[in-house]
Amino acid sequence: MSATLQQFDLIIIGGGSAGYAAARTAVDAGARVALVDHGPLGGLCILRGCMPSKTLLRSSELAADMRRAKEFGLSPVEVHADLASIVDRKDRLVREFADDRIRSLRDGRFTLIEGEALFRTPHEIRVDGTVLRGAAFILATGSIPAEIPIPGLAESGYMTSDTIMDLRAQPASLIVLGGGSVATELGQFFARLGTRVIILQRGDALLSYFDHDLGYALEEVFRTEGIDVVTRADFLRVSAEGAQKTVHITHHGRNRSVTADLILHAMGRQPNLAGLNLPAAGVTVNGRRPTVGSDMRTTQPHIFAVGDANGLTASVHVAIQQAEIAAYNALHPDRTPKRLDHRLDLEVIFTDPQVAVLGMSETACRAEKVPYLAASYRFADHGKAMCLGRTHGFVKLLCQPKSGVLLGAQVIGAEAGELIHELAAVMYYHGTVYDLTRIPHYHPTLAEIITYPAEELVGRVQDAS
Repeated sequence: MSATLQQFDLIIIGGGSAGYAAARTAVDAGARVALVDHGPLGGLCILRGCMPSKTLLRSSELAADMRRAKEFGLSPVEVHADLASIVDRKDRLVREFADDRIRSLRDGRFTLIEGEALFRTPHEIRVDGTVLRGAAFILATGSIPAEIPIPGLAESGYMTSDTIMDLRAQPASLIVLGGGSVATELGQFFARLGTRVIILQRGDALLSYFDHDLGYALEEVFRTEGIDVVTRADFLRVSAEGAQKTVHITHHGRNRSVTADLILHAMGRQPNLAGLNLPAAGVTVNGRRPTVGSDMRTTQPHIFAVGDANGLTASVHVAIQQAEIAAYNALHPDRTPKRLDHRLDLEVIFTDPQVAVLGMSETACRAEKVPYLAASYRFADHGKAMCLGRTHGFVKLLCQPKSGVLLGAQVIGAEAGELIHELAAVMYYHGTVYDLTRIPHYHPTLAEIITYPAEELVGRVQDAS
């Protein structure tokens, strides 16, 4: 019996934030759209990423603040974490978020097909007993934890961010492999609940893909909270004895072993492409991710990859931008393609203190030989931060030496994820450090800390001119 054939202008594989954004953009343009998702519906951000993790982090932030009660003239509070109750709250909120997304996916403006997609040809996929033919495709399949070849890790057992956020019994000790956003956020979360946490990072600093002064500052805070941070760790093997797991490393040329109840593998994620049969589609995969251009096209001109599926970024807002660009380009193959502008790349790590970066870093400027000036100002010297008892971190601004046009910004400190957006708005309009000094900033606010490095740069730009 032959499979049923359905025809569409655009077929999107994956119904998360990127997939839904692509579908919405395409149907608004009048296209006939199918969205294929193998389930569960909701997408990575809602089900296993942004929303559940930030819900958990709020509980540990409150726990940390409650322990500081005496510092603010309040009666000391003894905090006892109930991980099961924390996870219950997370599950309730995630269900609300997911239900809302599912309603959007089923609103009838496009065809939702639940099942596994498999390419048969560059223009056809099979979903169970149905064959879908598309003029164009967008891969928005999300990501899975990266496969890291450490001998004994799989045999000893480990958790990932996909599983540890459902853990209901708090471990006495936890080894975190990695030093990126997942490692630092969840490592601090468990430490603040009372778990003994050891972070093992291969790079020179936490968040090693940023300028290292950010990672060093975060590491200093982590150490004051009792988190053991080991950088420049070379993984040898993992072993298990009973309920205990041991990671064997070399550190500064010496062998060392670390033992704990659980291991969290947080050494990155990779595009979830398994089962799609991309060779049949003619899509080239370089390493673990498809090759894509700034127009989001793969090596097959009518097939696009966006969000986590292309492995370029883990930021949801960028994934949505990529999806909207891909949908436009897919439906207008004869027009000048839209492309992603990386000038305003933005990322936030929701540790405490938060870390936020925008645009170019000092490392990037040096690598690309872009002239720049940089100035920073510490939260410890800022009045409102002192009032709040949030004195860790700094603000750093980068600008062009002659014009003062902002090139980038980095904030590690209280509400960094909110503060960075003023700088993003100024950079969007190609603003300068002069603009930052002229924009009114109410006193006392955290936001006025931005004006201090801006004032320093104004003087240095004038001197340079």
